[in-house]
Amino acid sequence: MITVLLCTLNSAVTKMKLLSNPTQVGTALQVFHNLGTLKDTIANVVDGYCTVLEENIKNALDIKVLTQPSQSITRGGPGRAAMPTPGNTAAFRAALWTNMEKLMDQICAACGQVQHLQKVLTKKRDPVSHVCFIEEIVKDHQSDILYKFWTAVTQTLSSQFQSATDSSMFLKQAFEGEYPKLLRLYNDLWKRLQQYSQNIQRNFNTSGTTDLFAELQQMEEDTQDIFMQKTQDYDPEKALKDSLQQYEAAYLSKSLSRLFDPINLVFPPGGRNPPSSDELDSIIKTIASELNVAAVDPDLSLAVAKNVAKTIQLYSVKSEQLLSTQGDASQVIGPLTEGQRRNVAVVNSLYKLHQSVLKVITNQSSFPATAEQTVTTALKAVHDLMGSAVQPLLNSVGDSVEAIIITMHQEDFSGSLSSSGKPDVPCSLYMKELQGFIARVMSDYFRHFECFDFVFDNTEAMAQRAIELFIRNASLIRPLGEGGKMRLAADFAQMELAVAPLCRRVSDLGKSYRQLRSFRPLLFQTSEHIASSPALGEVIPFSIILQFLFTRAPPELKSPFQRAEWSIARYSQWLDDHPSEKDRLALIRGALEAYVQSVRTREGKEFAPVYPIMVQLLQKAMSTLQ
Repeated sequence: MITVLLCTLNSAVTKMKLLSNPTQVGTALQVFHNLGTLKDTIANVVDGYCTVLEENIKNALDIKVLTQPSQSITRGGPGRAAMPTPGNTAAFRAALWTNMEKLMDQICAACGQVQHLQKVLTKKRDPVSHVCFIEEIVKDHQSDILYKFWTAVTQTLSSQFQSATDSSMFLKQAFEGEYPKLLRLYNDLWKRLQQYSQNIQRNFNTSGTTDLFAELQQMEEDTQDIFMQKTQDYDPEKALKDSLQQYEAAYLSKSLSRLFDPINLVFPPGGRNPPSSDELDSIIKTIASELNVAAVDPDLSLAVAKNVAKTIQLYSVKSEQLLSTQGDASQVIGPLTEGQRRNVAVVNSLYKLHQSVLKVITNQSSFPATAEQTVTTALKAVHDLMGSAVQPLLNSVGDSVEAIIITMHQEDFSGSLSSSGKPDVPCSLYMKELQGFIARVMSDYFRHFECFDFVFDNTEAMAQRAIELFIRNASLIRPLGEGGKMRLAADFAQMELAVAPLCRRVSDLGKSYRQLRSFRPLLFQTSEHIASSPALGEVIPFSIILQFLFTRAPPELKSPFQRAEWSIARYSQWLDDHPSEKDRLALIRGALEAYVQSVRTREGKEFAPVYPIMVQLLQKAMSTLQ
């Protein structure tokens, strides 16, 4: 009986196959324990697996075996290195990957046997001494057999791969060029090892019903093996993939070159135009291809995503160098200049890149969140560059809009109401000029941009600014007669038409639109009604209403800008520099206090009727700031 059991376990060393029945293995282990040779026998078994696997790895990477068909046709001379002939490179690659798949199967099978053996060792105890067999193996601070085996296998992989690729350029090129395929094989191996760890207990539960099996069932559960968890000191998956580091670095370097090359090609030194649509499509296809190939592994996806981010950054830098920053890039007097046309083309190119890459990452299945964030961050920089490219033109248009609006003070709004009770013209001259200017710049400049949403996001902000300036200046008109109120009311209606080309819908302008609509009725209301308007503070700032009420006061009650002896343009700039309602109300309070002082100086007996209303409104405004 002892002889049979000895043969059973010793055959595992030579055939690399242990019995899958834990009862039989447990019985054999008991015999070796009784003979006092358990530790040496297990060591021989594990060393045997390691030796056979080392031979398998060498055979899988043997360049002579891989190129054997070509060697039978063309015999090399003495000392000539074995290498595939050009016509047989495909056959060489096919043989290599077949060998690699076979090698992964061999490693997996060997690991499974060692896991099985360790499982039994962990559960089996000597019936007399009750010592667990695994304690016999790992005493004297020696590693458990699975850790020892796995460390040996991974170290062998690293050393043999290094040696093989150092001596064969064809092997090196294969592993570097098709690294994702190699990584996929490693990932599949790791998944199979983990799956085996999960299923090994189930195999125990269906392996037999002998008394020994019943004994095994009663033993405590062992801790998870190394394929199920990593420790702070050792990561078994990392140990496996350490043999791939040099190939990953080379692959990523070549990947970056593949991404950069088409960009450097379409941005030649001294070039003045962005890439054509076909050229950009080629760049996008390269980006998509690199990401698709890297999808075999989350870490590789992240690494390639970083390369893609660098690619986007390179495209942005090259594009930025094409932008015209001269004065003619922001002119809004004549037709598009050459510099403006080039800027439009650059922005359109950046927009297409942005949208195309966004579509690529959206279509990626199981794209890691970190990789997506990496690319998205790079795309945000593209969007920011688009904004920087159009900002000079936007600033120029905005300055012109402000300059036109401020000319309303050159028109006379002091007149009385005409006999017809209606304004003589549909709107003021400045309003006609504003409408014409905005319509022209949208037609001459902004319609050439293909990124409509991007354009509207910027021009809508310009529309909001235009409305803000219009209301600000309208509230400062002095004197304002009844006829002037009618014409100004018509201007309010026309203002909606003026800014319409700048936005998708005027109603989308939010608070600015509500202010425009809410202010117009106040033109005809009494000061008392204005002070109690529900729009006050909620929609229209108190400071704007107080500015407007100055127009209903006698000349002695000077507006804040009149008291400071500022021009309206300078006052408007001060308001821009002091957006805080508290600062603006403080300036208004100073004007009211100066008025009170002037009345007392001339020993006046009463204040203007609007003054107490303004004081009350100022107090209400200040209380809301508390």
